[in-house]
Amino acid sequence: MQTIWLSGAEWFAVLRIGLGLWWLESWRHKDKKTWFTGGGITWAAGIAAEHRWSAVRKTFDRFVKPHPRLMAYLVAYAELALGLGLIVGFLTPIALVAGTVLNLIYLVLMIHDWAEQGQNLMMALVSTTALVALSWQSWSLDTALKLLL
Repeated sequence: MQTIWLSGAEWFAVLRIGLGLWWLESWRHKDKKTWFTGGGITWAAGIAAEHRWSAVRKTFDRFVKPHPRLMAYLVAYAELALGLGLIVGFLTPIALVAGTVLNLIYLVLMIHDWAEQGQNLMMALVSTTALVALSWQSWSLDTALKLLL
């Protein structure tokens, strides 16, 4: 593939690193004190309670609502791990699939909010593109450590 300045593999690494920075920003901008004391999950519970799809309400009430502190830590540190993993290219395919799943969960929960839909759809698209393009072929620990071909 002929491109300007970088090789095709390097451009896909740029895309992967940019996505990692996006996840890192998602983690960074959280008010950790409020988030870890249940504020984030309480906010999400309010959205889930009014969701137009009963399956979303029931699933949230069954799996997330009973464990607000655990879920708060799980979400925040998943975003941090995704960001760092994608930036350095460590276990990249796993991070890309996990990021896509997390974005789709966010998308379904926030289906009524156009701004959130756009962000989550875009991040899922970038994750999928980076996955099928094998974006860990350049500038990654996966390649340096010969973890993935």
